[in-house]
Amino acid sequence: MDGSKIRSLSSGANQSGLRDYNERLLLSMLQRNGPMPGSDLARVAGLSPQTVSVILRKLEQDGLLARGDPVRGKVGKPSVPMRLNPDGVFSFGLKLGRRSAELILMDFVGVIRAQRRITFPYPVPDRILGFLQDGLEALTADLPAQAQTRVCGIGIAAPYELWNWHKLVGAPEATSQLWKTLDLREEVGTFTDLPVFMVNDATAACRAEHVYGRGKEYRDYAYFFVAAFIGGGIVLNHSVYEGHQGNAGALGSLPSIGPSGESRQLIDIASLHVLETRLAEAGLDPARLWQTPQDWSGLARYVDPWVGQAAQELAKASISICSVIDFETIMIDGSFPNEVKQALVERTQRYLQTQDTRGLVPPTICAGEIGGKAREIGAACGPIFSQFLLNTNTGAF
Repeated sequence: MDGSKIRSLSSGANQSGLRDYNERLLLSMLQRNGPMPGSDLARVAGLSPQTVSVILRKLEQDGLLARGDPVRGKVGKPSVPMRLNPDGVFSFGLKLGRRSAELILMDFVGVIRAQRRITFPYPVPDRILGFLQDGLEALTADLPAQAQTRVCGIGIAAPYELWNWHKLVGAPEATSQLWKTLDLREEVGTFTDLPVFMVNDATAACRAEHVYGRGKEYRDYAYFFVAAFIGGGIVLNHSVYEGHQGNAGALGSLPSIGPSGESRQLIDIASLHVLETRLAEAGLDPARLWQTPQDWSGLARYVDPWVGQAAQELAKASISICSVIDFETIMIDGSFPNEVKQALVERTQRYLQTQDTRGLVPPTICAGEIGGKAREIGAACGPIFSQFLLNTNTGAF
């Protein structure tokens, strides 16, 4: 490392912070709906064709849009659909977890172009910052020179109050407390000029599902992401709701009653650290869960009971959530194999049918599509949404 800072984007794309509402609106419509001709954009957005034409030309000149193949109709000139240019914007996303960290480089349409990953017994600030700095330099260097000017920022997805869970993850208290006084945004600013966006990790996962997954199908839903500790997110009126302190959807903190009447939280039952403990007690290496998150072959003896217990609690939690907001569905995703996710969804739906739902409309239970990389993808969404897209529903989507 030469000690020089990784620079923020320059030239045309760096004026994104000044992009007006209509530019963001059209970009958001194309992001959500896919390629559309100007005539359709004008009709749905409620703008004049001339206004849309001017905006589209400008966005194309800025490298943010590209033309699709002409579509010939029965009469008149063929229409030319416009689409987001994948190379128009790039963003970094860092997922800081309790057992692993992953850095991705994502393009404008949500495709991961490059990635790096490390696992550890527990996160240590110096190691995480070193991993991020080295990763930023290496992934930036691999980009063509023009693409380097189009990196718009870094999103960091991290658990809320990371320092509070040292006992459950086996970290020394002194090490965990380092996170309490660390200003992560300021530390990252010592080695890059890129703007840094912080977000709760489960909220980031929810955002990824909402933008790139099946979340587009629903207006209002609650979202569970199962990782070392289970977390959640809330979508209202087609928008991810973060809350005034950024901690909305802290569904892992939902209360539960233990078999002896003791007070517990959902996080104590439906999190992967519970499965991790069971593996350790059986003399197996629990690191297997994090080193190969898509392959748990040979662990069914331990995984199946955990799925049953977690599903029961998720069904209870789903009813509690829907007593506050009339969600149409509850979505479940996580950092585990797809067959485990499907089993968890199916058993949660089954247990839901045994709950007391008087006065409620029971939600459906469905599986998220993004999977284990949802948190880093959601983190990388942050800079892109902040500078190019609309975060709130406009009614024109």
